[in-house]
Amino acid sequence: MEKTFIGVREVDKEIFRKFRARIIEEKLKLGVALTLAMKLWMEKEKQKKVLDPKNLLELNGIIKPKNKVRWSEEIDEFLYGLKK
Repeated sequence: MEKTFIGVREVDKEIFRKFRARIIEEKLKLGVALTLAMKLWMEKEKQKKVLDPKNLLELNGIIKPKNKVRWSEEIDEFLYGLKK
């Protein structure tokens, strides 16, 4: 793995202070810890984007079959004050 020197601007001072304290506790170098953090962030972002289109139950906004749906009854109750 090739190593690269980077300079970073606009880092929150308090976050960096806590991050650096944690690195020191774990006895890591800053570069190693940043590499681990970047890998973790990239893996997390990748998992967010991967949805199996064959499994519709994983999608947000899809009605779960276990839940009872009573839209028409709820609309009647709201509009007309009717209860069934």
